[in-house]
Parts: sequence; structure tokens; C-alpha cells
Amino acid sequence: MNQAAPILETGSRDARLDQIVKLAVMAVGGQGGGVLNGWIVRLAERNGYVAQATSVAGVAQRTGATIYYVEMMPDTGKQPVFALAPAEGDVDILIAAEMMEAGRAIMRGFVTPDRTLLIASTHRALAVSEKIVPGSGIADAAEVRRAAEKAAKDFIAFDMDRMAEEAGTVISASLFGALAGSGALPFDVESYRETIRESGRGVEASLRAFEAAREAAEARRQETEPAEAPKPPEAKVAGPKALVGEWERLVARADALPGEEAQRLARAGLKKVVDYQDLAYGAAYMDRVEAAAARDARAGGAEQGHAFTANAAKYLANAMAYDDIIRVADLKTRAPRTARIDKEMRKGDEHLIRVTEYVHPGAAEFVSLMPAGLGRWVEARPKVWRGIDRLVNRGRRIRSDRVLGFLMFYTLGGLRRWRRRLLRHQVEEAHWTEWLEAAEARLPRDYALAVETLKARRLIKGYSDTHKRGLNKYDKVMSGIALVEGREDAADWANRLIQAALKDPEGKALEDALQTVRSFTTAGAA
Repeated sequence: MNQAAPILETGSRDARLDQIVKLAVMAVGGQGGGVLNGWIVRLAERNGYVAQATSVAGVAQRTGATIYYVEMMPDTGKQPVFALAPAEGDVDILIAAEMMEAGRAIMRGFVTPDRTLLIASTHRALAVSEKIVPGSGIADAAEVRRAAEKAAKDFIAFDMDRMAEEAGTVISASLFGALAGSGALPFDVESYRETIRESGRGVEASLRAFEAAREAAEARRQETEPAEAPKPPEAKVAGPKALVGEWERLVARADALPGEEAQRLARAGLKKVVDYQDLAYGAAYMDRVEAAAARDARAGGAEQGHAFTANAAKYLANAMAYDDIIRVADLKTRAPRTARIDKEMRKGDEHLIRVTEYVHPGAAEFVSLMPAGLGRWVEARPKVWRGIDRLVNRGRRIRSDRVLGFLMFYTLGGLRRWRRRLLRHQVEEAHWTEWLEAAEARLPRDYALAVETLKARRLIKGYSDTHKRGLNKYDKVMSGIALVEGREDAADWANRLIQAALKDPEGKALEDALQTVRSFTTAGAA
């Protein structure tokens, strides 16, 4: 806690307390919060101030960022007593390395309109709480911005992460530049630069990011949204002439579908399933989408904007490109992944990168890789299943940057040529066939309900435990849809059930919605 301000005989506040600058930094791992904290302390000491720095660790973004706290004042020759952590309503400068961290700071009372300068990067680094929501759990950054404009005395906001990336460094350098450009501290700009040079590591890149952010802060730049990176040009298809020709014929089939939206989604879906498996798999996908389009046309889909065809193209592609061990292994050994890791870790000639994969397969994953007949034989024998589980169910750490580890994943990924004969594929194919048939059966009677039935497929994603939870929710939603079928508001209730299932991982909202459906359908039957 901050020490209480001593009251003088005249009743005025001790003027020395007004010289204390209180600065807090909120940053997550990898953003250089500790480096920034050190720079600020050395900057203060370089300019004849005494300073104290503390930190309160968060757990990545589960409970928030690490809070770095600095108090400083001119050196009077006496040792001051500084606080160990920021207090509500008592922070002069708040630096947030990400927009949601600015929101957390406001909620905790660290930002006040009478005194706080808020410096925040407008980019987003999604919190775990946003990622675990089955649907879209992304928080509204615009809402945080509006709150910040009201809560802070002064507000500087632009995409400092992009500036750092373009300079080849981390965001701490950009944040330091924004602090310099804000003019909040009584130190000259060259003193900031000297502090960076003194660090001796990545100096040139840090100075580039520092200068870009300093200039933006001096101009009091406020970007409504972080600048979007330009979209890379669509890759051209290359390969043997026969295969390219077959691909072009599949694309032509997608372009022949009714409705621009259906065509767009079918092209994207086709690209996904071909990348996932092969051209023959893409042809099977187009066969099913065209069959759905034909039924859509008979049901008057033109008046509905061909919504059934569009949703069938979208969700069937996701169903056919399900996540399995083969897919995971395939992606881990692709060249673009290695290039991305090298870029994110800023690999250079002076250092090497070790890549360790954490895997924990169980009997279910192991048996899913068996030929369908053998896999069903194992599933029917609990003792054999338990024996396999004891053998394989253990955590493993595999170095994919080494030859042996890489070959293990490469071999697993290569099993995709036999994927359609394996147990997991036959289970998945039976499931999505049943789902499509359920939607198509409702199409002549209730077009909107048929479309909502297709949308229920979005609940199934991921693999292992994530897949099981999604499948469980899907089954419950489909049972609820069956209860409301035949009602005028059936499609509306189906949509409510889907949205409830997407609200929380535990499924409490879905259970509440199902209970409501059961209450009025049971009463109606009675």
C-alpha cells in the first residue's frame, strides 16, 4: 500500500509526495515487460532519480498480465519509502501492451480521469478466456477504447506491436518509444536512446521501433483499429498437368452452383478438403454439395438465397476435414510451419531453435488409426482396449527438430493416403451422412429448420477431449431440434439451442435451454 501523505501543521500535503511518479506496465509473456521495466528504472537513475521496481505475476492471460510497477522521484539524499504495488486511483502512467490489458487496468481502478496517462497498443493477443469459448469469445476492443477515452486523463493508442514486428524486435521497444513521445516524464529523448544502447542486445532493431512509436506518440496518434496486414496473393495451383486439369474441373463445378455465396463457400471448402486429403476426396465433396443444391432447388431455395446450399458447402467441408492424429502430424512437418516458427522466434545465424512437441495419445487415438475391421474388433473387447491404453496412454515429448522425431511425425502424416480405410474415417463419414440426411429430410417441410440443422454441425471441432465435448453438445442440440420440429418457431428454437451450446464450455446454458424446450413440448403433448 502507498504510505499515507503526512499532514503538515498548515494542513497542506507534503510537497515531496507530489514528486513521486507512479508508473505501471501490464504485459504478458514474450512482450518484454521485464526489459521495459528495467529500462524505465535505468532511465530514471540516469537522470538523477531514485526508483523502485516490483512485479506481480499473472498466469499468462488466464488471470491477466504481469503487473510491473515503478515508483520514482528526484534523489534528495534521503531514502524514500515506496509502495510495492499500484493502488486504485493512484497511478500516473499506465502502459498496456495489449488492448484488453488496458480494459483490465480500467476495471481495477488503475486508470482515472484526474491524473492517468494511458498508453495502449491497439493490437489483440487473445486471452485464454476468449479462446476456450466454443463459439466466438473475442471481446469487443471498441468497447474498451470507449471506456479508455472516458477513464483516462490522456490516451495514446496505436498498433505498437506491428511497429515492433516491422523493426524486427518485441513490443517493449515500441512501448518505451510511446512513453518518450508522450512527454510524461521530464527526461530528454536522447536519455531514452542511451538507455537502449546500454542494454547491448538487439539495439538497432529496438531503436527503430522506439523512434517509430515515439513519433506516433508525439503526434498523439489514435488508431481506431490496428492496421490490417495486406492479404497475401492467392497461391497459384502448380503441378502435373493432369492433376491441375482435374483441380480446375472441380473448381468449375463449384462455380456452377446457384448463388454467389454458395459458390464462394464451395471453392473454399473444396480447397480445404483437397489439401486435407486429395483430389478424389474433393470430388466426393462436390458430389454431396451438388446433391444438396438439387434438393435446395426443389424446395424453392432461390427465394431463400440458396442458404441451404451455402451452409451445406461450408459445414460439410469442416466435417470432412476433421482433426485427427494424421492431420496434426501432417501440419507439424510442413515447411510453412517451420518458417513461421523461425520468424516468430527471430531465428538467426547466431542461434539455433529447439522444437519440442508435447503429445499424449490414448487408446482411442491409437485404435482410430487401425483398419476399420480391426478397430471395431478391438472396440468390442474391453480387455484388449484397456491393455492398449496401458501401453500407449502416457505423455511424451518429441523433438521434431531432430531427424528421428521429425520422421515419426512425417510417417504418421503419410498415413493420410490410407485414411479413408481407417476406423476413424468410417465413423466420421457415417456421422456426417446422418447429419446431412436429417437436414435434407426437413428441407421440404421447414426450410429454415433444415438450415439450422446444418448449422448445428459447427459444434463439433478439434480432437480428443475437445471433440468429445463438442459431439456431446451436438447430440443434445439435435435431440432438442427433434422436440421442436413441426412448430412454427422451430427454427428460432434451434438457433437458440445452438447459441446456448456455444456460450460456455461446461454446457450449463445449453442444459437450461433444453430444460425450457422440454417444459413446453411436454406440456403440449400432455
